Amino acid sequence: MEIPVDKPILVTSALPYVNGECHIGHLRTYVPADLYVRMLRKMCYNVRFICGSDTHGTPIVLSAEAQGITPKAVVKRYHEHFRQVFKALNVDFDYYGQTDSESNHRRTEEIVKKLIENGYVYKKITKQAYCNTCGRFLPDRYVEGKCPYCGAIARGDECDQSCGKHLEPGEIIEPKCKICGNDAVFKDQEQFFFLLSAFAEFLASYLDTLGGTLNARNYAREWVKKELRDWCITRNLDWGVKFPGRDDLVVYVWVDAPIGYISFTEELLKGNEDISWDRYWKDDAAVIVHFIGTDIIYHHCIFWPAMLKGAGYSLPDAVVASGMVKINGETFSKSRGNVVWTTEFLKRFHPDTLRYYIISQSSHTKELDFSWNSFAMRVNNELVGVLGNLVHRVLTFAHKNFAMVPEGDIEEEIFVAISKRRDEAIRAVEEYEFKKFVDAVMSLADFGNRAFHRQEPWHLIKKGEEGKARCGTVIKDVLQLLKAVCILLEPVMPEKMQEMWHLIGMESDVHSVKLDELLVPIESGQALVKPKKLFRRIEL
Repeated sequence: MEIPVDKPILVTSALPYVNGECHIGHLRTYVPADLYVRMLRKMCYNVRFICGSDTHGTPIVLSAEAQGITPKAVVKRYHEHFRQVFKALNVDFDYYGQTDSESNHRRTEEIVKKLIENGYVYKKITKQAYCNTCGRFLPDRYVEGKCPYCGAIARGDECDQSCGKHLEPGEIIEPKCKICGNDAVFKDQEQFFFLLSAFAEFLASYLDTLGGTLNARNYAREWVKKELRDWCITRNLDWGVKFPGRDDLVVYVWVDAPIGYISFTEELLKGNEDISWDRYWKDDAAVIVHFIGTDIIYHHCIFWPAMLKGAGYSLPDAVVASGMVKINGETFSKSRGNVVWTTEFLKRFHPDTLRYYIISQSSHTKELDFSWNSFAMRVNNELVGVLGNLVHRVLTFAHKNFAMVPEGDIEEEIFVAISKRRDEAIRAVEEYEFKKFVDAVMSLADFGNRAFHRQEPWHLIKKGEEGKARCGTVIKDVLQLLKAVCILLEPVMPEKMQEMWHLIGMESDVHSVKLDELLVPIESGQALVKPKKLFRRIEL
């Protein structure tokens, strides 16, 4: 999606649900979003990047009860865990909040009241699962039973193991209490519903203009073609944002969680005299881009824009949906041990190698099947074999024979090659094809390897002053290519590219360098340090 340069951009990542540790499946959303933001900044856009912890809902209450602690204690622990993981991976949010904040409670209450005022919320008596043994009503994930659509075992709010349909309270068949395991019964309970069915025509029109990835739009269109069902937006819980005027109900987590995007923007811009949160969320003066996983397309492309429309807020301009992650062809499963924990991974491997793998292994919208073999091949064949080899060969030779960037004019074909890859990289970012982005930049490194080998500078250096001068030009050409690779790959591997930036004699901060610098000739006379290996081979 092409964006006017004069428009501010707000990029969000789906909020991690903080009832457990981060595994590499989570990162399919956050790492590409960080790449996108870094690249837009290099293209001189005004971008803000926000995220935060999703802290409400039944799973956190269940986790707290199982551990004998409060939901607030669970949230505090895993909120900090995710903050540290993102920091380690250089996923650099401008603001990382959490949905149990005072500002999110206040903004959620304001939006729900506005929906009520505009006639989009109504109350209804529903059949709610109740456990006589525990003496309590059982909201969504406290319940397990059979899906009314396909007959598979399902949880109370979703057929999560089979057909994937959203389930409203009272729909599940043969309900059982997940706390004590006994049969549950249905009792009448007053709940509040969002009139989603009233937004069918609006959503059909909105999806025709929505940017982002095709998988998000197509999935949402299929739902809109069917009859949209109103959503129950209250739950019988103590933990959460209280429904206005009721002490016995909280709003459904999928109401207050996306509102976090708004409240986090408010918190980020608090005290900022140049721009307020309204410009992003009330005045249609900014571009809003959501990065999510395919499992929450419905919530972000149907429920969320309908809620914003009903309350009089700005709408997202693009939804970018990533494919899911498997391990060796199998679905992630904590219980079966089919999981790779991010903190354990980072104890063994550099974070930039994981960032590179996540982005380069498959197209963003396709499924990513992680295996240790494929990870090792990416690192060994591409980072070590292509980029690392080029850096080490060229800088070792240049340091030994020149000790600095040599004199000479850079060949026109070098600038042509850089311009071509720059344009391919920009197009890939605009199309959310991040694998194509990496492929374009790495082809520039491959071009550098071939150019260095073809010119045979090790022979030129032996042919007197004229040969040494020609050799210097060859080296300067390849150093210009390395400079370009470094600038373009910084959004993918920020730490390693800063390291490489200094190796080629640059003293500035590569993170702040714009794309305009790609075609600025590298300065002769810059000292070159003795190179060290950027990447190390992985032995399985």
